[in-house]
Amino acid sequence: MRKRHLVVLVFCFGLSLSSVFADNAAEMAASAAATIWLGQIDSANYANSWKNASVYFRSALTEKNWIDALNGTRKPLGKLLLRKLNKAKNAKSLPGAPDGNYVVMQFVTNFSNKKGAVETMTFMQEKDGKWRAAGYYIK
Repeated sequence: MRKRHLVVLVFCFGLSLSSVFADNAAEMAASAAATIWLGQIDSANYANSWKNASVYFRSALTEKNWIDALNGTRKPLGKLLLRKLNKAKNAKSLPGAPDGNYVVMQFVTNFSNKKGAVETMTFMQEKDGKWRAAGYYIK
């Protein structure tokens, strides 16, 4: 009987460990996609960042509205000096969004005209398996 309990414990531990690895893999993939996407914003390629965002993101605002928003909020911050991922969290559901695979990330960022900015973004895994921006907020 003890052997059976041990097998069950090992199996349960293995399941929880595989979940941790899956979460970490999702966070790493979303973080890599976020770095590329943010690079488009950092180089003022706002239209391309809109085109490379998720379907959900593009349905929430027009390309023009996105460009206008970044011209008003991101552009005045100046050149990127340093960006560091502070935290990332997986989620299956978020308020006001359809259920799915999400990673919410928070970066601490220094720009030439603002030190210690906090960029919060949500990336979602789309049907094709790729991680794309679903939300972006800078404070």
